[in-house]
Order: sequence, then structure tokens, then C-alpha cells
Amino acid sequence: MLHQISYTKVDATAPVHDATAPVHDATAPVHDATAPVDDATAPVDDATAPGVAPGPARRALDVLAAAAGLLLLSPVLVLLALAVKLSSPGPVLFRQARVGQGFSVFTIFKFRTMRTGWDGPEFTPAGDSRITRVGRLLRHSGLDELPQLLNVLRGEMTLVGPRPETPSLARRYPDDCHEVFAHRPGLTGPAQIRLRDKEVLSVEGSDLEQRYLGELVRQRAALDLQYLAHPTLGRTLAIMVDTAVYIVRPLTERLTGLLRIDRRDPADRSARA
Repeated sequence: MLHQISYTKVDATAPVHDATAPVHDATAPVHDATAPVDDATAPVDDATAPGVAPGPARRALDVLAAAAGLLLLSPVLVLLALAVKLSSPGPVLFRQARVGQGFSVFTIFKFRTMRTGWDGPEFTPAGDSRITRVGRLLRHSGLDELPQLLNVLRGEMTLVGPRPETPSLARRYPDDCHEVFAHRPGLTGPAQIRLRDKEVLSVEGSDLEQRYLGELVRQRAALDLQYLAHPTLGRTLAIMVDTAVYIVRPLTERLTGLLRIDRRDPADRSARA
């Protein structure tokens, strides 16, 4: 009899053990629910970041080109930094929040080209009075973008992609242009070469922001999405070559102009003197 009572007590505990099983299972979804939070906080990791990351070949090109560029161009970067520092009061680097891959936010680096403490639109129209003399040269040649090689190396940007936009402007993009924010922004891109603010927008006009968001943004998105539909390594390299030509052309034109002045007829030069 005592044996049966003891046996019954052992059986009675079994349901208690089983009843705890659902409690253990119920905690599993709580653990799973944390995964998206972890992914959303990893804008740099290609494996977990939201949106569309560059393929392995493009990412390898990003790392190699950014590392080589920072190393080989370090003397140029130092000289440009000194020029910016001496041109006007303020920091050498301009830091600003920009929208990255999958609407994540990162800090972009550029050489400062504007005077500090001046208000104005978040884009740069032609003839913008905020730009310094050195800054105008840097913007004209595209050299102000060179510090973004660090963003590329860190995986926040890629060599070729859409324009890295500010969060406030990105929120006001037309709905049919939001697709560009799924992709990693680029140091350069087809739209950044062909449609630059200073070449398309003029300070004259009633509403610059409306023209920027309603016209220029749509044109840029169309160009960028054409590339992003098939971002092959060959097309990426071709855009990088176009970018190099865009940077070098102003320098060669200026040098050619100086040579033409030097080759004038000596009599003409003496008469002008």
C-alpha cells in the first residue's frame, strides 16, 4: 500500500513537469523577436543590414579602391585639409547625418566647403554665397568628396550608387523615388556626374526645394535605378572612369588656358605689358 501511494505521487508530478513545457516554448518567440532589432542596428554589416547590399565583387572593389586611395592620396588629403583650414574659420571636415542602405543613418565625411554659421537650403544651388573660395574649387573638381573613401572602407557607402541624402529631405522624396534608399549610397554615380545641384538649380526662382524634390530628384532616381537594375562590375568601372574624367577635366582646362597665355606672340605680350 505504501508502495502504491509512493507510486501515485510520482505520477502526479508528471503533469506538473509537462505543464511547464508550454511556458518554455512561449519564450522562444520573444528571443526571435529580438533578431530584427539587432539587424536594424547593423548598417555596416553586409550580412545583416537591411536593404540591398553590393555584391561580393563590388564590395571587394570598394575595400581595395578605398584603402589604396586613402594611402596613395594621403599627401593630397593633407594639403587640401590645410587649404580648408586656412581659407576660413571652422573645422576641416564637414560631418552630417545621411540616409544609408535600407534607410539606416550614418555620418558622412567631406571637406568643408561652406562658411560656418550660415543658414540655407540642404542642397547647393549655383552661386550659393555660403561657399568659400577654396570650397568652390573643391566642389568644381569633386575633391571635397575624397574623405568619403573612409565611409566606403567602413561599409557605409559604396564607390558607385545613389546620392547620400539627408534624412529630412529623404522623408520628403516622392513615393516613386523611395526605391533608391534600399541601396547603399555611392561616392559617385551616374546621377551625381550628370545632374549636380550647382549645374541644374539656380538661386533664382520661387521655391528651390520644390524644384529640387519635384524635378531633380526624379531625374536622379531614374538614372540611378537604371544602373542599380544591373550593377555589374563592368558598369561600375565605367562610371568610375567617367568620374575620373569629370575630376581631371577642370584641371586640364585650367592648365591649357595658362599654356595658351604663355604661348602668345612675344610682341603681343610686351605690348600688353
